[in-house]
Amino acid sequence: MDKENKLGDYLRARRDMTMPGDVGYPDDGSRRVPGLRRDEVALLAGVSTDYYIRLEQGRERHPSEQVLQAIARALRLDDAAAAHLFRLGLPALAPSVAPATAVSPHLLRLLDSMSDVPAFVVGPSQDVLAANALAQELYSGFARYDNLLRMIFLDPYARDFHGDWDKAARIAVNNLRASSARFPDDERIARVIGELSVRSPAFTTLWARYEIRPRTQEDKHFRHPQVGELHLHFEALAVTSAPGQHLSVYSAEPGSASSDGLVLLRRLAEQRAARNTVSEEGDLHS
Repeated sequence: MDKENKLGDYLRARRDMTMPGDVGYPDDGSRRVPGLRRDEVALLAGVSTDYYIRLEQGRERHPSEQVLQAIARALRLDDAAAAHLFRLGLPALAPSVAPATAVSPHLLRLLDSMSDVPAFVVGPSQDVLAANALAQELYSGFARYDNLLRMIFLDPYARDFHGDWDKAARIAVNNLRASSARFPDDERIARVIGELSVRSPAFTTLWARYEIRPRTQEDKHFRHPQVGELHLHFEALAVTSAPGQHLSVYSAEPGSASSDGLVLLRRLAEQRAARNTVSEEGDLHS
């Protein structure tokens, strides 16, 4: 992506994603662009076509707040997408925030105390910074439990583990886009994007859509090799004392088969911990 014209890149991507029917324009099948034309966006936003073209081309660098609001409405941007448009169009108003890289001892204690549900802390690049025993057991089929994006796109096991891999991949990329928008200068996010862009065509395709949507809650479907099918609800809770960190928690409907599955998952985690203890004691006495 052209770093010198981030606003134009974003406008083009979102214009391509806005279907004519979404804004009341007919589509007779003769269009040469995937979404809206520039003149159509300009008309919807109440600006001249020439002005809008200059925005996309990077020849106009100082749009007003009113113009950005009008374009956000024209492109049907939701709150997260509109906020990113304002960050790009009015950078002087966007505060600079550095992400936190270490998990606090208080949060680690909270994780350990959550013994009945899988819970883990992720950073803005979707690195797993800390996880309780149930979360480690839930993801035990992966070669590495280190970065959620890398696991989804580079580990073949992900296709079996996720009941709807396409949905999981799309949501993960949209969430990374949101993190990248909030922390545009973060080197770790840049490295994750670079690695996945080189190694995963599926990631590259989704990344090019430029959809910004933070992952806050969703229903997940997993296939665990020992527990079986798990239908869990996911909540991502922002750690306000650590910018960029989120506490991710899975829960199951009380009395459901998935609730029973979490009980089994806990037993497996306890058995693994017991085996590790025996192994460590053996090492000490050898």
